[in-house]
Amino acid sequence: MSSLTLYTNSMSRGYTVDLLFKLLNVPYQRIELDYGEEMHTKEYLAINPMGKVPALVDGDKIITETAAICVYLADKFIEKGLAPALGAPERADYYRWFFFTAGPIEAAFTAHAMGLELDAEQQKMSGFGSLDRVMDCLETGIANAAPYICGKQLTAVDAYIGSFLLFLEKINFLKPTAVMHNYLQALKSHKAFIERM
Repeated sequence: MSSLTLYTNSMSRGYTVDLLFKLLNVPYQRIELDYGEEMHTKEYLAINPMGKVPALVDGDKIITETAAICVYLADKFIEKGLAPALGAPERADYYRWFFFTAGPIEAAFTAHAMGLELDAEQQKMSGFGSLDRVMDCLETGIANAAPYICGKQLTAVDAYIGSFLLFLEKINFLKPTAVMHNYLQALKSHKAFIERM
């Protein structure tokens, strides 16, 4: 029996963690929680006081936040090759794009989805500036690496960014440029990505 337990919901960012588990090919227990009461029981709030998913329990350790879970799992199973080796130069891009996506990109898309358009002064104060700016920045990062974010090696950051972009493409929220299209095609060549689409 695996010591890894993922609390999630199929319509949550836990989808990305499921994808990463497929790529890692390691056993885990998956507990699906409904939105609402199931995420606000005393027992679950002891795991994640935010009352949100995903949350990963590994023995007596609790990891929340999708990016943190992905980084944790890729390092825990580093022999699977989904994280650059510690000290490898690719590790810089790996960290950069994980946290750029978790920070500015998430914030920009949330603001956009809520109909919040920041004026020039507000953009100076925000961590993301504007949706166009963060997407241009991400595209530059993708264009400077090939075929994956860290170069030739598919890593957990590709699962994290890729599942986000594929979701946006699926709901017609993203019209991929040629650079994005090539990146997404590289991801779609992997069986785990095809099965999750």
